[in-house]
Amino acid sequence: MTDLKTLVSLAKRRGFVFQGSEIYGGLSNTWDFGPLGVSLKNTIKNLFWHKMVTTRQDMFGLDSAILMNPRVWEASGHLGNFTDPLVDCKNCKERFRADDLLEQKLQKDKIPAEAELLNKMLKEMNITCPSCGASDFTEVRRFNLMFKTFAGVVEDKANEIYLRPETAQGIFVNFNNIVNSSRPKLPFGIAQIGKSFRNEITPGNFIFRTREFEQMEIEYFVFPGTENQYFDSWINEFMNFLTSLGISKENLRIREHSKEELSHYSNRTCDIEYNFPWGWGELMGIASRTDYDLKRHSEYSGVELKYFDPYTNTHITPYVIEPSCGVERLLLAIMFDCYYEETVKDEKRVVLRFPINLSPIKVAILPLKKNEPRIVEKAKEIFKIISPYFAVQYDDTGSIGKLYRRQDEIGTPFCVTIDFQTVEQDDTVTVRDRDSMQQERIKVGELLNYFKNKINLF
Repeated sequence: MTDLKTLVSLAKRRGFVFQGSEIYGGLSNTWDFGPLGVSLKNTIKNLFWHKMVTTRQDMFGLDSAILMNPRVWEASGHLGNFTDPLVDCKNCKERFRADDLLEQKLQKDKIPAEAELLNKMLKEMNITCPSCGASDFTEVRRFNLMFKTFAGVVEDKANEIYLRPETAQGIFVNFNNIVNSSRPKLPFGIAQIGKSFRNEITPGNFIFRTREFEQMEIEYFVFPGTENQYFDSWINEFMNFLTSLGISKENLRIREHSKEELSHYSNRTCDIEYNFPWGWGELMGIASRTDYDLKRHSEYSGVELKYFDPYTNTHITPYVIEPSCGVERLLLAIMFDCYYEETVKDEKRVVLRFPINLSPIKVAILPLKKNEPRIVEKAKEIFKIISPYFAVQYDDTGSIGKLYRRQDEIGTPFCVTIDFQTVEQDDTVTVRDRDSMQQERIKVGELLNYFKNKINLF
């Protein structure tokens, strides 16, 4: 595994991720996804949707609004509980999460976030400011993480609304709509992919922790009393999904939350963590949310959110299991895990060994001579043949050796080289394999079937 600095450099150089608003000096911890980055993100989301929704009979899709009635966040507990414990350094005025300072000092995964305990530990451990070295902090105070804005032209209390901090609540408030329109049988799940926004005070580590991010989230509704069975099955489901994306099992671990860590709505939560260069970090979470959300929204809205069980002829409030995964974190873990360096003919070769179905570009078309009309015409003909079926890139901006190295760095599994033998002798091209670097001659008329046999998009 490489270091963060090297990966950030590759991500920008090859068009995966750019600094947000870069020409204006950037905006702290905002990121734009370039041609390859957006392709990789879309592929990750498509694979998730195919695996978790399209191929299952018990799953239903949703795309709920980002802006919601403010009562949603009152009912969910976000207005009262969705906070971080913050302290300010009195010397340099920098602001930090108190639990982060203690976790870094003690090398622990999680520190209980009660303000009184944090104040006591900061003093007893003589925690110093990472910026200036002083040991003089304000008292811990709670800071709500939701972004606030206004609906309409008048900016007053009556028009305050929030950008959603998670996609889950959009699922809960649509529970009746899904049940009435799709007639699912319990157990069943509702999935969605969408943007969420959190005013994180300590974002960092590139795209690992950002204020704007995408979630792939499922709320899986089950009969009360069966939640542990489905909780464990979803852990296994997502471990298999993560390894199918090229992440090695050795870099994954499951961490069960202690009782002190559990959210107010949860009776059990696990994180699937990835071993990043800076240490283990949460890749995704799986929470047993009980019946908290449906009951709270029923109470606050006055609308009953229940499931009618035809076998017992009763209405019940289901329990729910929530697997939730951040797209950006997953993309980052995949890039780390697929990054390889090796020496070939005394030169460093960098390769992103994505699984074939995940690679942003599946086939590169490389004309050997960009100034030879016959070669260029044939190369463009091949591009037209393959591009309706697979993501293809045409590149003639360097020597063949440089073109191969460039495609290796972006993870392209196959390169097609069109040369003089193609146009003067036998209408064959050279197909090069990214991982083995082996080359073989293939007839142009057989290329499409060749790649159909090699590339399985799902």
